[in-house]
Amino acid sequence: MSIFNSLTTAVSGINAQSTAFTNLSNNIANSQTVGYKADTTAFQDFVAGAGTTSGSFAQGVANSVSAVTVQHVNSQGTASSSTDGLAMSISGNGLFNVSKPEGAVSSTATQFQSTQYYTRNGEFYEDKSGYLVNTSGYYLDGYMVDSTTGALNTTKLTQINVADVTFRPTQTTTISAAGTLSGDTSVTTTVHDGGYDQSAPTNDQTDITLGWTNVTTSSTDGTTTATLTITPASTTTSPVGYSDDSTKGYTGPYTVTFAKDGTLASVTDSSNPAKNVTSTLSGASATIPIKVTYPNKTTQSVNISLGTIGSTGGVTFSSTSATTPVALSNDTVTSGTYESAEIESDGSVMAVFDNGDTQLIGKVALSNFANVNGLLAVDGQAYTATASSGSAKTGLVGDNATGSLTVGYVESSTTDLTSDLSALIVAQEAYTANTKIVTTADQLLQTTIAMKQ
Repeated sequence: MSIFNSLTTAVSGINAQSTAFTNLSNNIANSQTVGYKADTTAFQDFVAGAGTTSGSFAQGVANSVSAVTVQHVNSQGTASSSTDGLAMSISGNGLFNVSKPEGAVSSTATQFQSTQYYTRNGEFYEDKSGYLVNTSGYYLDGYMVDSTTGALNTTKLTQINVADVTFRPTQTTTISAAGTLSGDTSVTTTVHDGGYDQSAPTNDQTDITLGWTNVTTSSTDGTTTATLTITPASTTTSPVGYSDDSTKGYTGPYTVTFAKDGTLASVTDSSNPAKNVTSTLSGASATIPIKVTYPNKTTQSVNISLGTIGSTGGVTFSSTSATTPVALSNDTVTSGTYESAEIESDGSVMAVFDNGDTQLIGKVALSNFANVNGLLAVDGQAYTATASSGSAKTGLVGDNATGSLTVGYVESSTTDLTSDLSALIVAQEAYTANTKIVTTADQLLQTTIAMKQ
């Protein structure tokens, strides 16, 4: 190797150590950056040529060295508690799907770039427009509840927004009848399927009417019977309706019998009087299960509770004018004021209302790659997909081996200060040694030039 080659080799060594210094300084500077993944430096030599000696041994002539920055996106940082209730830490290989605003964010709308970004920085908070934004300015993407069907749309990835959330009436499971029956009457209540079509809210609700007819008191034993018919309040709106639970062996209408003291005694199927719909034992629940069909064609089961056999609770009978006539209520919660949003460990983004109810707004989506270390790093602890990383496999939390979420925590930087400071000393010594080669080579060149004199 010539002196000139030694000089250029030493310079390449200086440049390589400079790269190592850059990576180490970047790691140390980001030791407190949420979601930061520390890089390491690998060195590789270049061979200028090859020759043979004695016809059997090849000899490479070293020419220079270069430094390669190695990403460690798959390294797991420590989960640290956060005061931000919307913060999340991923335990596993997944990354958050995030978007970046396009230009300035206006007061009326936010436009987003078409590029999909990925990050481990889960320190999200709600901005003034209701978007979930992390400390690097990236907007969290996920799956939102469809405003028309009320169902989670897992086919479209979009920016999660928790502003102006409308309360969806909860699903009706039980209709309760209570009061004193003294003659023929009918009562109505509105039931809901638990969905919410913002453009047509009535598609998710219908009225159910309980009609009491043929109220007759026996002169023999003093018991009273009444025919109970259950119908939709409007029979003109197809396919609104209801059906009895034929799997239990009855089809309605029903014969309700009251004891001499006015308490419930039995409920039977009018088409099969020997078939008890409920138990006749004192204390048994008098419940009739039916199936309700809504205008949106969804069907659900609803229990109609008439009270308890032998009890004065629920529906009773009195031959005198009822002071408390029969009325209906159900367990649907129809209204609530939005207060805040919270995230659950399965990635569900829930709206919290003043009535204590929570309802699903959307779900966090996570992505994984065949080679996460092949992602392209961009500003703000974010990455974009490359040919080396492969395409993103995106789904709900836990899908595609993405791991699990811990809410209220963030992932700390993977910088190891002790290791990096030690490596910094080694890099400094290697840098100094290369400068010594440069000065020595310079002296040798000066000596060679002086040979002419």
